[in-house]
This record gives sequence, C-alpha cells and structure tokens, in this order.
Amino acid sequence: MPKQLTEAQIAAFAREGYVAPVPVLTPAEVTRHRAALEAFETAQGKPLGFPEKSKCHLLFGWADALVHHPAVLDAVEDLIGPDIMLLHFTLQTKEAHSPTFAEWHQDDAYFHLDPAEEVTAWLALSEASELAGCMRMLPGSHLRGKATHVDRPDAEAIIRRSLAVEGLSPEDGVPAPLKAGEMSIHHTHTLHASGPNRADDRRIGLTLSYIPTRCRPTNGVRPMALLVRGEDRYGFYEREERLVEELSPLARQAHRRGVGLFGQISGTRS
Repeated sequence: MPKQLTEAQIAAFAREGYVAPVPVLTPAEVTRHRAALEAFETAQGKPLGFPEKSKCHLLFGWADALVHHPAVLDAVEDLIGPDIMLLHFTLQTKEAHSPTFAEWHQDDAYFHLDPAEEVTAWLALSEASELAGCMRMLPGSHLRGKATHVDRPDAEAIIRRSLAVEGLSPEDGVPAPLKAGEMSIHHTHTLHASGPNRADDRRIGLTLSYIPTRCRPTNGVRPMALLVRGEDRYGFYEREERLVEELSPLARQAHRRGVGLFGQISGTRS
C-alpha cells in the first residue's frame, strides 16, 4: 500500500512522467523554513546564490529538515522504493518580476545515471503559479528515453550550464502550478521548462534529486550523495554525512567537496 501517493497518482506518474500537486508542508512549516532562508539572505544582503544554493542541505538546518521530511520521502518511496539517496539539491529562486527561465531539458542530461531512475521532487516555499513561472511538463516524454541536448548559454537561465532540447516553445507542454507547501515529482527523462516570474512575490523552489541506491554514475566520477532512507548495499557514491552544525567549518568543507564533485558529473556549477 502506498505511503503518501494514491494509486491513481502512481499510475499517472508512470503514464505522464510526473505527478502534481502533492501536499507535503503545513503553512507553519512553510513560514518557518522560508523565514530561515530569508534571514540568511538578509544577513548577507543578497539572495542566496552559488555556491550556497547548491547542496544547501550540507549548510543549512532548514534545508536538511526538508530533504528528510517524512511526507517528501514517503512520496518518493512510493515511486522508487525504500532505499533512497539524495544526489543533489538546488535552490531555484526567481525574484519578483524577473526574466529568469529554464529551457526545456531532462534532468538526466546533468546526472548520467544507470539505470535512469532519478526523480526530482520540486518543492514550493512560495506560490509557484503560472504567473510566477511555474514548471511546465511535457506529458509522456519520459517514455522516449534520453533526448539530445545542446548547450544554450543565457544570462537569465536559472541553470548556469543551460542545456536545451530543440524544437519546443515556451508554450508547449502543460503547466504544473503549486501552492506554497506543495511539490511535484518528475521522472529524470521528463522534459520540463519554466518561464519568467511576472508575479509580485518571489518564486522559491527546491529541486530535490532523489535516486534509488542501485543507480550508479556512468562518467567515471564518484560523486557525493546522502542516504536519507533505507540502506545502501552498493557503495556507488561517496557518502555525505548529515548536517550537525549549520555553517560550521566542517559543514563548509563537506559542502565544497560535494559541490565540486557534482560539477564534475554535470558540467555545471548550479
């Protein structure tokens, strides 16, 4: 019996390559975690950027709590099984009235895993409406396997190395709007994109990239990953240790190594 998703949602994921929306956070949790993020940004005098926005869970208590949130992991387990590692985490913020966007792409273009069973839980800490530049999904595109991507650098792209699948327009696919505290989950081969934020509030999204422990990296690099549930019987990854003290020297050292290794497998620093 599923832990978080319904049988209909699991069937929809298999058919369409994504499921949305999935409620996971209470309003109080949204308020608390967003406040913790924005308190750091206020102290720094700028929005959270690279490198801190990558693998945030190795630096910040709010991020560590979210990647281990039972409702998030229950939904992920319903799709990939009980032995789960977090491969990557990126904070994807679009400031109010900003042109920031994401090209049509597949996550596997950055991860290069075998088998290709990574799923991305995209968790909203603010409303991700169509006006705010929510994600758009191309239903059923995961069934076609890995697509050809080209490098398409752009100063406004939300991913530094902006890989794109050609032949699609910003209006293609279907929108996957989320309220604050909801998430979507998509397959690593599901084509997705997002447009600019034309709303009055920031669009704060967390991309949590989860894999079953049986997935192995294929490009000769052994990246870091965090076991968040179950057991790792394979040892394909250098094991991250769960955060003990926020922003400590030890935490920053682990973060530098994790981000560096991920950059080697993905060809990007975001």
